[in-house]
Amino acid sequence: MVGTDERCQRLGIQLPVPPSSGGNYLSAKAVGRMLYLAGVISTGADGVITGTLGANRTIEEGYAAARACALSQLAVIRATLGSLNAVKGVVTVNGYVNSVAGFADSPKVIDGASDLLVEIFGEAGRHVRAAIGVAALPRNALVELQMTVEVQE
Repeated sequence: MVGTDERCQRLGIQLPVPPSSGGNYLSAKAVGRMLYLAGVISTGADGVITGTLGANRTIEEGYAAARACALSQLAVIRATLGSLNAVKGVVTVNGYVNSVAGFADSPKVIDGASDLLVEIFGEAGRHVRAAIGVAALPRNALVELQMTVEVQE
């Protein structure tokens, strides 16, 4: 059976360096078999992916930013647990999209994260979720993503 770390390697997915917390909070906290992950903002090779959906960014750019957030969360998980193989399943994903008032396609944006999680974890990557448009995010980020995962016994 191929483990999650090996699946990432086969898919050519490289995780970024996990982000450090931007304040007085933890990046991850285990409670029992649940690992709660703080929100991470969309970042790429050139720094923070910024902008506003419905103004100066497209759904496709938002989708890519949400995918980048999911990669950052996976990096936090690996740094915390030592391996993605320790994840039993993804439980929740809360996605926040920096958008204009009335922007109705936040779910299409957060699909960037959800699709990646299912690609990597298979059925164990399916989760419950919220996809919310907001007026602003830290550092003018395009997307922020918060997750909870269940850890293997």
